[in-house]
Amino acid sequence: MKNIVFVVLLLLSNQCLAESLKDSLTSIEAEWASIYYNTPKKKQGPAYIQLLDKTAKLTRQYPDAAEPIFWQAVIKATYAEHQDAFPALEAIHEARDLLIKAIKINPETMNGSAYVTLGTLYYMVPKWPISFGDDDAAKQMLETALKINPEGIDTNYFYGEFLLLHNRLNEAAVYFEKAATAPARNEQLFADNQLKTEAKAALKNTQERKAKGEKGILLSVFNSASAK
Repeated sequence: MKNIVFVVLLLLSNQCLAESLKDSLTSIEAEWASIYYNTPKKKQGPAYIQLLDKTAKLTRQYPDAAEPIFWQAVIKATYAEHQDAFPALEAIHEARDLLIKAIKINPETMNGSAYVTLGTLYYMVPKWPISFGDDDAAKQMLETALKINPEGIDTNYFYGEFLLLHNRLNEAAVYFEKAATAPARNEQLFADNQLKTEAKAALKNTQERKAKGEKGILLSVFNSASAK
């Protein structure tokens, strides 16, 4: 009887811990989204520092959980935009290492978002010898994220952005459209809706670029024919 009671108490304790971690992660996500989308640029730096401290404490509280490590990486990466060149580069490298650590703990961390963020860093940062930028690694990470979460807003949007950077307009439009029409997650409602808005804008931009390109080709053919 005592053993049964102990097991029940242990299960309840683990459930409480899981709920507490989930609540803390939801709070951190909401605060990050508020800083990123709504806070004036001049005030974002100090706000990120405070949030980073909060996330580091959560990581120490749950050392075996991948999610707090993921959020540490995200906050470091977004805070890097507000730092000078060398500290920013160091922060980006730290963010990469944290994401790799989170993925080692749980390859499906944040339903593929860890791979998305890591892939985005690989195609956004400068290449060697300045930093670790690598388009092949970026493609691999982003495609891995899509395998984990093929219908996700972030997985589709950032793969579309990667394709757009490589002038693969037709393919990019497909992924932007999927991101724009995917349902937002209840636990990340604000950030997801913001990204859906960006996906719609990116889709419109891609379609306009396609139209200009097609018009340019037609004009080229017409001018060539007229010259004969």
